[in-house]
Amino acid sequence: MSTSSPLLNSLQARFLLAQTSDGLDEHLASAPRVVYAGFDPTAPSLQIGNLVTLLMLRRLQLGGHRPIVLVGGATGLIGDPSGRAEERSLNEADTVERWVTAIRGQVARFIDLDGRAAGRVVNNLDWTRELGVLAFMRDVGKHFSVNAMMQRDSVRARLERDGAGISYTEFSYMLLQAYDFLELARRYDCTVQVGGSDQWGNIVSGIDLVRRVLQRPAFALTHPLITKQDGTKFGKSAGGAVWLDAEQTSPYAFHQFWLNVADDDVVPFLRCFTLLDKATIRAAGVAVREHPERRHGQRLLAGEVTRLVHGVAALIAAETIADALFGGDVRTLQMEHVAQLEQGGLPCASVAPGTGLLSAMVSAGLASSNGAARKLVEGGGVYVNGVLATEPTLLLEPSMALHGRYFLIRRGKRNWHLLRLPD
Repeated sequence: MSTSSPLLNSLQARFLLAQTSDGLDEHLASAPRVVYAGFDPTAPSLQIGNLVTLLMLRRLQLGGHRPIVLVGGATGLIGDPSGRAEERSLNEADTVERWVTAIRGQVARFIDLDGRAAGRVVNNLDWTRELGVLAFMRDVGKHFSVNAMMQRDSVRARLERDGAGISYTEFSYMLLQAYDFLELARRYDCTVQVGGSDQWGNIVSGIDLVRRVLQRPAFALTHPLITKQDGTKFGKSAGGAVWLDAEQTSPYAFHQFWLNVADDDVVPFLRCFTLLDKATIRAAGVAVREHPERRHGQRLLAGEVTRLVHGVAALIAAETIADALFGGDVRTLQMEHVAQLEQGGLPCASVAPGTGLLSAMVSAGLASSNGAARKLVEGGGVYVNGVLATEPTLLLEPSMALHGRYFLIRRGKRNWHLLRLPD
């Protein structure tokens, strides 16, 4: 697709364009515009899949447009049926409010709230809290055809699924999202909505509502949903979802997720999840092809995304932890570093003071039996807090614990387990 907008050309080159509405190219090329994307608080943190949309807003802002990040304090109470085979569980209002506060802080890190193209973060509960149901049905509902709503992919898929169906609550979600677009157009002259390709139907509903009510044009831009090159789902680690909140996924675990992506995923992920220029990404692709064992592309990807999400200090900490575990001395790790490993960077379990090393290894899954553990120790294959264990009778006493509490047990070169003494 050839466009006159340098910004859209750039997005196309990164394979970040899925669908665009007619006229968007000229609209973005002719003047700075106000654009928005919405994020519903379905958990206390966004996940890495949300990064694509957040960085789309950042790219648009760097292109001179003004971004709005909408956190759905209202729509989060309803639930978007898009991509869902079953009805969402409804969360309590105070829970959603806490999640809104947490997510507002996250999204604000990705856009500049000052300067000529200053962005803003808004909550759609601000204009729906006092909205009466009769007014909403008269002023908004009359513009929607039930026949057209039934044809939306998110609705049709649910209706065609045996025993599923869809509640009126989730069926009405597209009206609320469309109303958001209308309100942002009224309040801030917003003309473009950005989102994943699964949001196309909802976004088009908003475009239609803006045109009907305000008699002015509105536009849509969607990006592809991210999958791995092997077709498997993106965004999950062995421990579950990869969150943007450092309290949910530690910066070390976050960094390790990106460091361990497959070679085939490096270049596509560099395009989607970083702001690096084409030449740098192209060079990383060459390095992956010619010297995959050096993992240059993975290190570049992990470093850039961790810095974007958690900042330089967190990136340095993540790299420090990795260096200590895989080539350095774990005794140099600070308390906050080990706390990240306890949070989710390594398998972790509690151990009673004075527990024998062999029993601890069996409990940790590092050996199948005390006999197997003994052979490993006698063979020189076990380290405790960076020191070679030479005595199978070793007891894990508090006096030898790292920071008075932790034992980092290593079997072989890379098989680690963290044991902690009780408080």
